[in-house]
Amino acid sequence: MALEIARLALEKQAEKVIILNIKKLSSVSDYLLICSADSDRQVQAISDAIEEGLRKQGMRALGSEGRAEGRWALMDYNDVVAHIFLEPVRVFYNLEGLWAEAPATEVKDKAKPVKAKAPAKKSKA
Repeated sequence: MALEIARLALEKQAEKVIILNIKKLSSVSDYLLICSADSDRQVQAISDAIEEGLRKQGMRALGSEGRAEGRWALMDYNDVVAHIFLEPVRVFYNLEGLWAEAPATEVKDKAKPVKAKAPAKKSKA
């Protein structure tokens, strides 16, 4: 399902699409999908496309947050939690850094996931 969410996000021009495998690190979910958008309208369009695309396949989110404001959206599909951010908001929350131990896969094109390098850990200076 994470790759399907990535495909739907990429169809709306999502950027920096990353899937983090958190199965061994959390009991809350198996995967986090994180992507960026250039505007609040694009955050909303990406989240709408994910919701509509998965609904057509018979899947509904357990919950969602932040979609109306458009700076950040969270969509919980149980095994996959999708986060769509404006880039400055993504940098601020730094989920990739918080989950630095999770194996990451970058999805650059609708059909080809690529193993991503782990983000550099920030020093506590």
